[in-house]
Amino acid sequence: MATAAKGLKHKTMASAAAEEIRNRILAGDYPPGFQLRQDGLAEDLGMSRIPIREALVQLESEGLLKILPHRGAIVVQLTPDEIEELFNMRLLLEPFLFKRSVPRLTRDDLKALHQIQRRYAASIDELDIDVWNELNTEFHLTLYKHARSPRVFLTVQSLLVECDRYTRIQLSTIRGDRGRAVAEHAELLRLCEHGAFEEGARLMREHIDHIRRGLTTMHSRDEVAEALEG
Repeated sequence: MATAAKGLKHKTMASAAAEEIRNRILAGDYPPGFQLRQDGLAEDLGMSRIPIREALVQLESEGLLKILPHRGAIVVQLTPDEIEELFNMRLLLEPFLFKRSVPRLTRDDLKALHQIQRRYAASIDELDIDVWNELNTEFHLTLYKHARSPRVFLTVQSLLVECDRYTRIQLSTIRGDRGRAVAEHAELLRLCEHGAFEEGARLMREHIDHIRRGLTTMHSRDEVAEALEG
């Protein structure tokens, strides 16, 4: 029993470390290309290296880090092609989960979605970036929770984490997209309540594709600006 308790505590510490490091990456405290060393993280977070090492492996599996021999962990810098691939995967998988899940949403699910939507809209108004991204993920995953496709669900959950920082950039930079995101969430919820599942799946695809196109445009402008500066 003592060994099991120790293992649980260790797992909890690794999870806590992963959550803190993930939050710092998504907040931009650890920018793309930043090198993370186990010793420094262990000292900073007040833990041994073992849970830190496990946390880094977990974050690598989420696509946020790359662990390199003799260099430690490096925060991933995705290319425009890689961002395009992430969002194309979402375009394929999320409408699929939506159509499988939303006919099974209960009254309690819909009530929870309305609560998430209200908090999401408030966080957008207050420009609370951390909260609005958490609620965006919660909204999407609540819609998909009854899809009965656990592997696809876990894949989408991972994709949402990977896309999180890029969605932050888009919504932080393009003011009009913030209002659009709130309106589209509200319309998705309305379509769910009225049984318009095919229409809802189409809107979900448009919702994701708009973010993809916005980010692609932003990257193109950045590349042009860099070329001119060079």
